[in-house]
Order: sequence, then structure tokens, then C-alpha cells
Amino acid sequence: METAPIVLFCFNRPEHLKKTIEALQQNLLAAQSDLYIYADGARHERDEAKVNAVRQYIRTITGFKKIEIIERTQNWGLAESVIAGVTEIVAKYGRVIVMEDDLVCTNDYLDFMNQALNKYKQESTIFSVSGYLFPIDVPKNYQPELCLLPRASSWGWGTWYDRWQKADFNVSDFEQFMQDETAKKDFMKGGEDLLPMLVKQRLGMIDSWAVRWCYTHFKNQAYCLYPIRSKIQSTGIDGAGTNVRYTHRFKTIISDKMPVMAEIEQLKANEYLQKSLQKFFQLTPQRRLINYFKVFRRWQKST
Repeated sequence: METAPIVLFCFNRPEHLKKTIEALQQNLLAAQSDLYIYADGARHERDEAKVNAVRQYIRTITGFKKIEIIERTQNWGLAESVIAGVTEIVAKYGRVIVMEDDLVCTNDYLDFMNQALNKYKQESTIFSVSGYLFPIDVPKNYQPELCLLPRASSWGWGTWYDRWQKADFNVSDFEQFMQDETAKKDFMKGGEDLLPMLVKQRLGMIDSWAVRWCYTHFKNQAYCLYPIRSKIQSTGIDGAGTNVRYTHRFKTIISDKMPVMAEIEQLKANEYLQKSLQKFFQLTPQRRLINYFKVFRRWQKST
């Protein structure tokens, strides 16, 4: 099997990173996979010791076909690092598997990702593949072992060059989009939180490549492919990360049972699963109120 390169982004969490690497090393395809490690630079002096510990560790990693380390001399931040790193590697290989330093995978994760990237390469409505499924309700009578959802995942995912090229990380049509109530409603089919996140991104309140990648899926009426049983867990929801708030909502049971790669006709978007996704990301009345005053009103005043 032709394997996709693994692109791994890390910063200042050596213990989390070790768990990520050790899990990847347990995959049979690790020895056939190139590993590109992007190590971000320190933000301030308090980061330096842990950043140095990460860099010492990554130089000891073995078990992959080839390992290339890119050490940033400055702090790029996760969004800029991911956009630049994925762009560089996917242009070279045509496909890519992306991991961050707080993800632990099953021992067949690379097999699943490579099978999916090979199988669905020509399916233009599939823009990405993820090894993680949000803990949504899946009906017992749902037959395929994969599903399509209109929201991309940032946890253990992969894509192809032609899809990644279609991402407009400047969201150049943002003002026009914000005037289209139907478009905004359709965007939130992937989760009610997406619209306020996109506005926050525009206002500079957050720096998220992931919400812009979700917007790319929406603009192209595309989907992310998921296994019904997750192959990824996050260790970053312990509060140690800079981009994930402490929450147990995203915890899920992982499985090393390889799903059957269904034909695309069997994977038409499922209305029940989509509604389950929307329910999972439904905002509380308090959060809606906060978003109205702190996000949407602020946007209105800026225009």
C-alpha cells in the first residue's frame, strides 16, 4: 500500500507527545510511513524549558520510514503552523495524515486512514477523512461502518492536495456570507458553534484553522468521512493545551476493529446522524446570549 506521510505538530508538551508517538509506533504501517514533525518555537521564556524538552525528545524518535524535523525559531501558533505545514507536505505527496501532540491512536489507525485516502480519492464530495467521531448518537440499525458528516474534524485527520487547494483561509467572501441568512443556517448544519467561531476568527478573537477548514467543506457542499467507532482519543482535554478547553464532552471509546470501506452509494448523508451532530454542538441559551453581545454585536459595530 502506498502510504500517506504523517505530519505531526508539537509545541511544549513532551509527555503528551510521547504518548502520541508511542501509539503511532504500534501501527504496522509506521515503518512504511514518512513522519514530518513541525516543532513550534517558544512564545516566552516560560515555554523554553518544555519546548527544549520536546526538541530533545523528537531527535530520539525511531520506527518510521523517514523522519524529518522542522524546528521553528519563533512561535507560529497552531493555526499558521498547520496551514503552512499541511500545504507544504500535501503538495509534495498529494495526500497527508495530520496529527497533533495530544492525540492517541489505535494500532490500526494508519491502516484505516490510508485505506480511506486511497479508496475515496476520486470522490469529490469527500474533502477529508478523520479517525475520530464525535460522541454522537448512532442508531443501532445504521448499517455502514463509516459515515459522512458536513463538519470537518481536527483530531487525527487527512486530506488530498486538490481539496486542500480549495481552502480560502482568508475567507474572502465573509461579508457576503454574513448577509445571507440561508447560507448561515446551512453552515450551522455542522454545528451551531461554527458561525460564532467563524465570526470570532474574523474579529481576531481566536486563531483557528479548523473553523476555516469547516467553512471550506460548507462552501463546497462537501463532507468529512468518519468511522462509526473512533480510532483517536485526545489527551489534551486535561487543560494543558492552548486551544482546547477542559471538557469531558469529547471523550469517546476507541476501537481497533477495522471498518469495512463501503461504496460511496452506501454513505449518503444520513439525516439522523446530521441531527445528532447538531444536537451535540447545540449551544446553551447562556452561550447564545454571550455570543450575541460579545461576538455578533461586535461584528455589527465593526462593519
